[in-house]
Parts: sequence; structure tokens; C-alpha cells
Amino acid sequence: MLRTNFDAVAFTHIGGRPVNEDSVCIIRTDECFAAVLADGLGSHGGGDIASASATAAVKNRLPGTGIIHEAVLLDCLETANKAILAVQKPGVAMKSTAVLLTIENACAAFAHVGDSRAYHFRNGRVHCQTVDHSVSQLAVLRGEITLAQIRFHADRNKLLRALGADEQAHGEFTALGPLQAGDAFLLCTDGFWEYVTDTEMEIDLIKSETASEWLSYMLSRIGGRIPNDCDNLSAIAVLYETVGVR
Repeated sequence: MLRTNFDAVAFTHIGGRPVNEDSVCIIRTDECFAAVLADGLGSHGGGDIASASATAAVKNRLPGTGIIHEAVLLDCLETANKAILAVQKPGVAMKSTAVLLTIENACAAFAHVGDSRAYHFRNGRVHCQTVDHSVSQLAVLRGEITLAQIRFHADRNKLLRALGADEQAHGEFTALGPLQAGDAFLLCTDGFWEYVTDTEMEIDLIKSETASEWLSYMLSRIGGRIPNDCDNLSAIAVLYETVGVR
């Protein structure tokens, strides 16, 4: 008989900003696993409240089982959107990104809004990645820049979608299908992925035995690159495996 095992670790840091406007959350039950990460938009004010409202709303909305369905995950983002709209004040139009990973019955799925990313790795390589809802990602789709050039693009922080921006969340769902032992996942804010390349994520994953070790390798790279006034940076690393039990 096979038992599913999740090795997961979450990290968030204030960076060079006065307030940490990121929020992370890992949810475990006997039947399933979920992780959610949100990045409040600092230029709109109240980003810390917006991101915390988003992650709390997703955690409270997720059912105990049946979490892989598209309707469920998109409804989680709609609930998070309503939670942010409820705390907005005149002149403080709080907004946030959000990205969600769910795993159940050896299947997984992503849902996201904004430019916080989710990566799925298989055999040490990026197997699937969410598509940013940003002006720079649109430039990629138009063939104006490459995907790697998003990290240095002048409009990389301009979002086309965000929670709290509209009455609807406009979330995007990504089904990942059946998982394999050794699959890995990374959820991260732009303050994290801007300073570590996909190839470096793969290299650090291959030489890691735990999720914590993988995250530490990537943070070591980032620490030597970020400026003193860098953005908040957050990530959730997950290693998936099946363990034989008698």
C-alpha cells in the first residue's frame, strides 16, 4: 500500500520595505493538502490587510475534500476577492495577488490571480508554470520579449488582474493531472522569482533532499542579488512523494 507524504515549508520576509505585505498559508488534512500565497499591492495601501484577508478567506472556504475541481478553486478566489472588497476604505483601494495549490488523491491543481507564480517540477525540470496576469507577460505573448526577460522588463509590476480590483476575481485554473513520486511545487511572489531563474530553481531542487534545503539554496542566491530596498519576498516549497507502508 502507498501512503502520500508532503514535505512542505513556507517562507516570508519583509525585505527592504517598512511592512511585509505578503501572506502565506499551508493547509493539511488527512485527505488533502493545500497551500496559498498572496502579495498585497503596496502602491494601493493596506496591502498587508489585503493579502491576509485573501489567505484567510481561501483557508476558510476550502472544503475538507473535493478540492481539485475548477469550480471550487475559482470560488475560493471569488471568496477572497469579496473579503478584500469588504475591507476596502475610501482612498485605500486594497488589492492583492493570490496563488493556490491543491493536492488530493494524487492529483493537483493551481488557481491564481496576478503575478504571484506556481511552478510544478517533474524529474527536476519545470513541467508547468502559471501565466502572469501582467503587462510584461502580455509582451511575451505578443512576441516582444522572452519569458526570461520579464524579470527586467520596465512594466513587470503592472498587473492586468488582481483581487480587489473588480467585483469578480477573474481567476485562472490549471489542472496538473496525476502526480508522480518526486514531483515538486514552488509558489512564490515576484519579490522572490525576480531574483532566481527557472534553471537555478531546477539545479537547487536536484541537489536537495528536503523542501527546506531546496528553499535555502534558492534564498542563498537571492540574498546576494537583492538591493537594500527590495520588495517583500515569500515562497512555499513542496516535495511530493509516495511511501510504501505494510
